[in-house]
Amino acid sequence: MTAAFPAAAYPLPAALAPAAGGATHVELFGGAQDCAAPALALALANERAAAGDERPWLWVQDRAALRLTGRPYRPGLPRALRHRLIHVAVTTPEDALFALEEGLRCRDLAFVVGEIAGNPLALSLTAQRRLSLAAEKHGVPLWLVRVGAERDLSSARQRWALRPAPSHPPRWNPQAPGTAAWHAELFRARNHPPGEWILRDDGDSLTAAQPHQSPYHVDLAGTAGDRPLAAG
Repeated sequence: MTAAFPAAAYPLPAALAPAAGGATHVELFGGAQDCAAPALALALANERAAAGDERPWLWVQDRAALRLTGRPYRPGLPRALRHRLIHVAVTTPEDALFALEEGLRCRDLAFVVGEIAGNPLALSLTAQRRLSLAAEKHGVPLWLVRVGAERDLSSARQRWALRPAPSHPPRWNPQAPGTAAWHAELFRARNHPPGEWILRDDGDSLTAAQPHQSPYHVDLAGTAGDRPLAAG
């Protein structure tokens, strides 16, 4: 063995390209014990941001989601988004849906992130359709994070199930935390087949690989053949 280094990056799945018209309603299902789903929402929003766009963005959490995942930690947000955050904490899912729809009607927002825990009755198919129509009519993307929720009926144009994936070890300090990585499963989408990927954020852009691929290329020495070891 001669060397090991991170595998070459692959293009992002076509499903992660910006939607026609620039806005859509995407659902991200994540566990109640991690923040994989909201973290990917921010990484995708940061990836799609137009140069020089200084519009604020809205993050809405209902009380149950806030209790499970905590409030946004501004210094930990992507650098370009930190100073533009508008955070709204509400008590009920009904209040969260109202705030989300009002946000989607405001073209002065770059995008909207919502966090709702579980499967509340308020998040009905009718409520989902209202969010989808508002996002597409007013051109404001919506990333709706479903914290600890079961897969139910939805009008979202894409639905992803997310969980944390192992990070690459840092180059200079193996003891330091690695960059963010996700196991992402697209289980429903319009115009895109289902699939699974490992997504990674290197701090500058997102990259993708298939889940079965090793995160490293390894160069091996050629076979020794029938010659004796002393032959070198």
